[in-house]
Amino acid sequence: MVAVPEPPKRRTVLATGTALGGALLTGGLAAVPAQAAPAPGNAHPATPRPATSVKSSDDSWTTVLSDADLVWQKMPQSWYEGPYLGNGYLGSGIYAEPGKNAVRFNVQHSEVTDHRPEFGSLFGLARLPIGYFTLEPVGTITAVDWRLGLRDAELTGTLTTDRGTLTVRALVHNSLSVLAVEITPSAGEKDFRWVFHPAESISPRAASKPLPDGYAANPPAVTEQHSGVTAAVQPLLAGGQHVTAWQERTRGARRTLYATVAHSHPKTTARDRAVRVVRGAATASYDVHALTHRAWWHRYYRKSFLSVPDARIQRFYWIQLYKVASAARADAPVMATSGPWLEPTPWPNTWWNLNVQLEYWLIHGSNHLELDAVTRALSEFRDNLSNQLAGPYQKDSAGIPRTTDPQLMNGADVPNGGFGVGIPGQDPPTPEVGNLTWALHNVWLSYRHTMDERILRDTLFPLLRKAVNYYLHFLTPGPDGKLHLPATFSPEYGVNAPDTNYDLMLLRWGCRTLVESAGILKIKDPLTARWQEVLTKLTPYPVDENGFMIGAGVPFAMSHRHYSHLLAVYPLYELTGRTPDELALIEKSLAHWVGFEGALQGYTFTGAASMSALLGKGDDALKYLGELMARFIQPNTMYKESGPVIETPLSAAQSLHDMLCQSWGGVVRVFPAIPAAWQDLALHDFRTQGAFLLSAVREKGATRWVRVTSEAGAPCAVRHGIAGRIDVHDSHGRPLRYEDLGDGTVRIPLRKGESALITAAGDRPDLTIRPVTPNEPAAHWGLPA
Repeated sequence: MVAVPEPPKRRTVLATGTALGGALLTGGLAAVPAQAAPAPGNAHPATPRPATSVKSSDDSWTTVLSDADLVWQKMPQSWYEGPYLGNGYLGSGIYAEPGKNAVRFNVQHSEVTDHRPEFGSLFGLARLPIGYFTLEPVGTITAVDWRLGLRDAELTGTLTTDRGTLTVRALVHNSLSVLAVEITPSAGEKDFRWVFHPAESISPRAASKPLPDGYAANPPAVTEQHSGVTAAVQPLLAGGQHVTAWQERTRGARRTLYATVAHSHPKTTARDRAVRVVRGAATASYDVHALTHRAWWHRYYRKSFLSVPDARIQRFYWIQLYKVASAARADAPVMATSGPWLEPTPWPNTWWNLNVQLEYWLIHGSNHLELDAVTRALSEFRDNLSNQLAGPYQKDSAGIPRTTDPQLMNGADVPNGGFGVGIPGQDPPTPEVGNLTWALHNVWLSYRHTMDERILRDTLFPLLRKAVNYYLHFLTPGPDGKLHLPATFSPEYGVNAPDTNYDLMLLRWGCRTLVESAGILKIKDPLTARWQEVLTKLTPYPVDENGFMIGAGVPFAMSHRHYSHLLAVYPLYELTGRTPDELALIEKSLAHWVGFEGALQGYTFTGAASMSALLGKGDDALKYLGELMARFIQPNTMYKESGPVIETPLSAAQSLHDMLCQSWGGVVRVFPAIPAAWQDLALHDFRTQGAFLLSAVREKGATRWVRVTSEAGAPCAVRHGIAGRIDVHDSHGRPLRYEDLGDGTVRIPLRKGESALITAAGDRPDLTIRPVTPNEPAAHWGLPA
């Protein structure tokens, strides 16, 4: 029998991206002295092997998801209050029809855009509204009792009128892309009706901004009948069409509406496709469709588990997992600012200077890479990232405009119509040039969480090479011998500045990542020496007595919602507080940024929560999330900022991830920033950098056990948080050799497919994943009574 390891001796290691140096991308650790576990020889043959298999059942997911259901016992009046259904393409928001005795079921679709690039991305390439159905009862509505069941992704409940009741079931089918609404009326409501209302086919921005010269709405939709299927055909001035088709079927007392949307450009094939889909869907009952729909969603949720003792936040978290899967798919368009649920908005397209990045962060830790549209879109439409730059830079550089359509096109530079990449040192257009590099950090996260070298080789490396190359055209040496950038724009401060921290931070991260990626891919790139020169000679980040500035000569001096000047802290983790001076700089900068009230918005507080989590300040992180919930999050967990936007609630889920697990710099940190009140926690199959699946449980304020499974065989270092001596066992219960790296961190040699269980020495915990008990009751999201 293999001997139980002796307690390892403590050693010191700087567990930061800087200290780990070249190991950042590979997940490896810097060379440090460490005490290996002793060789076998002193085992106690009678000692039973510990159980190492994590146990879980559907009951755990059923419990947390049922508890998180949104509830309506008052009629929702807007997008910010009502239920929402979706599958990444088709979306429906549900609320009272303004001024009428009816319920609106919006019908919107993420692929439906205009195709007139001469009017810019915000008019000529904008998302286009489609329309909505109204459910019109016979009697006057007197009460509502609805539940949005997260586990089944289905709205159920009743609508009560003075003439009877309407029992409702509704879903947007995961794969069919059909809105199905089943109504079972009482006798007094058997004559209720559905009415479709086509929307004016014009950019939603037209309601708040002046129109470009020559821009006009598309012609009105035309309603057609096709052997029992009705189609609202919307022609487009640029050619093509989008079509809403629907059919109602009666089976016994139940009446079911089936509706879908199709889009085609420049061909006019959408009508035939939409009619065919609805006709096929209507041949099966609602119950049949619900079975396959629910099966997908049940599998989706089982990919990870999280439970915290704050009932309000736990429910919020699971709602965000529902929301992101309702709004995103890898093959769907990258999420626009309002997801598939388009509403009147000044932001009718995809925004790349923060929104996209924040929208997709939570997919990594929650183990849902099947939702990663960013990596797919940047790869598929990469040519558009070069051909929209100014002519001299198209051959060897790339950038992404602030706003694009699903094909990453910005269109013409027209007033109020869009924002091109710009050229450093020139204005107009606004020289906002770092957005592609930041978006590629999301791609890097997808690589790091899967260790799939195809992502690195086929997408990240070639595109990051071009994004960094754009910067290299403008870097010049100064009298101080350092490399400097001319004036660029730091989102969204409003002032151009040389050596903006936004761009310096992204450039440094980009060059470091290129050098390390070339090493992993064994590429001898002729630009390697130039990237290394930038890392050596790039000017330091501008700072003053208040911390990080916007850029050279431009202090951070007014309230500002965006943390563009702090990216090296979060999410890049280039600066992590590894020295007292660096820690003081981060703390000072964070306090100064959030200290300016006036322009702060929701994502200010998610950023502040994640930065606090980096510093290990769990109570501060929870405080910032509390500010977000109290000041900005709407009853249905949506978010408002001059219109409907969805990135902030989704990024709040990532802030929770950052409190419970961090994996930057090649070290998996378990429960790194836990509020004092959170004594019990549970994580299961949480995906980390290095392609590890982490399960861990905290009981009565102490980490009880940690289990790590390697999917790729990357170097494994875990800061486990277990006090005192530890045991490390493999999946068969046999002791594993490990190295103590100090500071509660151990290095464990794991090959692909192998697991390690870390416990306190001699402990034999129950490895069952189950929800933790909340500290106190909390109201459901939605509009409960």
